[in-house]
Amino acid sequence: MSKHIALGIDIGGSGIKGAPVNLKTGELTEDRYRIPTPDPSTPDAVARTVAQVIARFEPSQKVPVGVTFPGVVQDGIVKTAANVDDKWIGTDLRQIIRDYAGHDVVVLNDADAAGYGEYKYGAAHEQDGVVLLTTLGTGVGSALIVDGTLVRNTEFGHVEIDGAIAEEFAAESARDRHGLSMEEWTVHLQRYYSEMEKLLWPDLIIVGGGISKHWEEFLPKLALRAPIVPAELFNQAGIVGAAAHAYNVHKRQADAAKAAEKKAKKKKSK
Repeated sequence: MSKHIALGIDIGGSGIKGAPVNLKTGELTEDRYRIPTPDPSTPDAVARTVAQVIARFEPSQKVPVGVTFPGVVQDGIVKTAANVDDKWIGTDLRQIIRDYAGHDVVVLNDADAAGYGEYKYGAAHEQDGVVLLTTLGTGVGSALIVDGTLVRNTEFGHVEIDGAIAEEFAAESARDRHGLSMEEWTVHLQRYYSEMEKLLWPDLIIVGGGISKHWEEFLPKLALRAPIVPAELFNQAGIVGAAAHAYNVHKRQADAAKAAEKKAKKKKSK
């Protein structure tokens, strides 16, 4: 793998998938490799599977590897685990994958990875200002990017609107759960995104999730200040965003190490 390649791994409720990403274009350089998520999806079982996906591409130790997780991750520690085994809560995600894979990784929330991927290579195209991505699926995931900086672990699907958690009616799953027509569901989306505009004043809103493929049926009906557009990377967003984020983390660490070394040499020469 060249120096412009990083590996992205996306842990999902049904599958764990990964691929190398060309960091100049955001395109996958090899076919995506997928293994079904173990059942039960315990930390050891999932970490072993992630290690298999990483091994499939044989990255050198210099290749950045990013891994997404469907929950809040702070300093590598899993804080919530909605779609995987509850045993994940309190687990050091970075450490357990490193133990099984023999390769260091950068870990982050799956919606954050998707949002960052869309910012770098998709619908946001490195737009300045405030970019909000929401994924409409079983729940509502969110990512916030402000002037290129990812604000990690936002949970804007869990804000309370009119006495209910937003994703209860704004998630795509709400259509079946409450027997809503597309028109009725769109009314709830309008209420949700109007509240997000009131709180965040985004310059751009991106809508992801499988339903975004049918964006013509609902996005044009929303009346908002900010442009609201469908995601472009679809099910590759997590892989691409994880790879790009891992590369940036490695670059910042390398730059900091060089600066410290330069400072030490300068001090020594005095």
